Amino acid sequence: MPELAPAPVRVRAYAPADASATLGVFVAAVTVTAAHDYAPEQIAAWARPGARSLGDWNRSMLARASLVAVRGGAIAGFSDVNGEGYIDMMFVAPAHARRGVASALLAAVFERARDLGATRLWANVSVTARPFFAARGFVVEAEQHPMIEGVELTNFRMSRPLPPIAAPSPRRG
Repeated sequence: MPELAPAPVRVRAYAPADASATLGVFVAAVTVTAAHDYAPEQIAAWARPGARSLGDWNRSMLARASLVAVRGGAIAGFSDVNGEGYIDMMFVAPAHARRGVASALLAAVFERARDLGATRLWANVSVTARPFFAARGFVVEAEQHPMIEGVELTNFRMSRPLPPIAAPSPRRG
């Protein structure tokens, strides 16, 4: 039997109805995907499952003008970027990992950042996400050790220039 083509990824603006699903993606990404690179106490402090207010989560997602990636009818991931090119969050549900979701989100982030006038992208990237960002031209500026709930984690400040949109070449002829 031939293998089915993977469902395409569609990126759209976050809506309040996405709050529960995106919070679920965040918690799953931290507690499942990132658990390979962080100790249980670090995962618990970072994810804080059950301790997050859905209302606060929604307000935060709206304030960052977040984007969601939809694949096969399900919210598979989310991200954001501000006018300085800062990516605060980029998370993909474990069931959708390595299926183009993060790449689709990053492409949308690139476009939005350009529209906002940013000249570079930067993020505080987890140990887990570092290879993804490095493969897309981000370089480590610093290793960091933030404290969350009294627990030290490791992440990396990574950045890359945001090339300007190429001007169309003049037609000759």
